[in-house]
Amino acid sequence: MKVVEATRVGLWLVLLVFMASMVEHGVGQGCTRTFVSVLLQLMPCRPAVAPFSLIPPSETCCSALRDLGQPCLCVLLNGPPLSGVDRTSTLQLPAKCAINYAPCDGGI
Repeated sequence: MKVVEATRVGLWLVLLVFMASMVEHGVGQGCTRTFVSVLLQLMPCRPAVAPFSLIPPSETCCSALRDLGQPCLCVLLNGPPLSGVDRTSTLQLPAKCAINYAPCDGGI
């Protein structure tokens, strides 16, 4: 009987650790916006992220990026490919705008 009880306690501990790790991962997810609304807010950045563009991001672009926040930028970067948008340039936007965002997790 003690083996069965120890196994149950062990399974509950594993389940609790798993659930805690999921909560911790979700803390950084904070974007409540949709992919389309994120895309629309960053429209001022389009000239800076067009393929082969040498145009730096405008102050309007950087301001929009600051207002949007890192979690919402990750929504855009982890979303479907966008025609006319270079992902590498988009990844570089925070640095070019002097914004210190952590890298995005996911498919990038």
